[in-house]
Amino acid sequence: MSGISSFMGLQTALRGLLASQEAIDTTGHNIANANTPGYSRQQANLTESYALTIPAYSNVTGGGVQLGTGVDVTTINRIRNTFLDIQYRAQNTTSNYASTQANILDQVQTGLAEPSDHGLQSQLSAFWSAWSDLANAPTSVAAKQTVIDAANSLVQTFNSIDQQLSTIQTQTATQYATLTGAGGQLQNDANQIAALNGSISQALAAGQQPNDLMDKRDALIDDLSSLGSVSVVDPGNGLLQITFGGGSTPLVSGTTVNWPPSIGTSPGGELGALTNLSGATGQIASYRSTLDNIANQLVTSVNAIHAATPFFSGTTAGTIAVAATTATIQTTTTGNPGANDVAQAIAGLAGGAIDQAYSAFISGVGSDVQSTQSTQTTSQAVLDSIDNQRKSVSGVSLDEEMTNLVSFQRAYQASARMMTTIDSMLDTLINHTGTVGL
Repeated sequence: MSGISSFMGLQTALRGLLASQEAIDTTGHNIANANTPGYSRQQANLTESYALTIPAYSNVTGGGVQLGTGVDVTTINRIRNTFLDIQYRAQNTTSNYASTQANILDQVQTGLAEPSDHGLQSQLSAFWSAWSDLANAPTSVAAKQTVIDAANSLVQTFNSIDQQLSTIQTQTATQYATLTGAGGQLQNDANQIAALNGSISQALAAGQQPNDLMDKRDALIDDLSSLGSVSVVDPGNGLLQITFGGGSTPLVSGTTVNWPPSIGTSPGGELGALTNLSGATGQIASYRSTLDNIANQLVTSVNAIHAATPFFSGTTAGTIAVAATTATIQTTTTGNPGANDVAQAIAGLAGGAIDQAYSAFISGVGSDVQSTQSTQTTSQAVLDSIDNQRKSVSGVSLDEEMTNLVSFQRAYQASARMMTTIDSMLDTLINHTGTVGL
């Protein structure tokens, strides 16, 4: 069998040593990153090395043979399920939309302070009650002062609620601007993804498998999906193209970030919720408009009865104010100081259209909050379920890794034993075989 080196067995054993050592190193890398967020477990792909073809020496078969030469690590694969990644990112967009909406609407509900002694409903009740007391004592200065005080508390509550809603609306718009502005989360994620695209592409071109860099890029895409919808196109060279928020132009094209970003009118995610809440026709603007209508209805209704002089001024929740004083309060249209027809008519507004409109408003806000909180809970549960599925594929199981470690260590020891045995055989052949015939 000329042509086959006597040291070939050592080379085969060496391949086994190197392959086992690389598998052990990969397992150790997995164990070290068991708790690293976004890490995908890696696996050394072991394949047989190219066999050595031996020409035909057999007089019986006339055929040659192939002699195995051991094992090689061809690649270190990253265990990842692309379909689960797509599902996770889509659900992450949905979940963050619901979470952002629920949190902000909860602030709105807190600002309304209903039910409480400081809420508008209680203030309306106190205002009607003050007029009822004045109807019972139409000439009482104290009763008139009580009406003025109740009216001031009422308009201050209107003003305060409108201001709080305005502040929440402004803060929501500011948060959107911060996230999408220069140096914000959107730009930072996009810049890092573009930079990683370049590094990954270079590594792939050099025949390397940049698994850790790919993990970092996937984590950034996951983060991006919390802000809005993402669509990823992989041309196969490492230079991903990412379209964000339903935009017409990709946010990231290879190593280029297209800035300012192209974002659709319904981007989804946190940005979508912020847009829908803070816009001129958004949900908070709708609440403010409803409150303005209630305030205007109050002003119109009371002033129509208190016709001698306006009791209220202003037309919105933010501008309503008390125009009357104890000296200008009108209790009757008869001219008789002891009459009370005006006071009774205003007191009679209690429980009417104004109270009903406000009750419907409060009920609507409460229903919106409850609905968004329910959606948040459901969407978060679905997100957690998909995340658990992803982790079952990509996550590191310490029990499994320890089992693999023992297996690779045994393979390493076997290759080392084989090398020692071959070395001993060669030593005997070379140094201890005597010369025949001397």
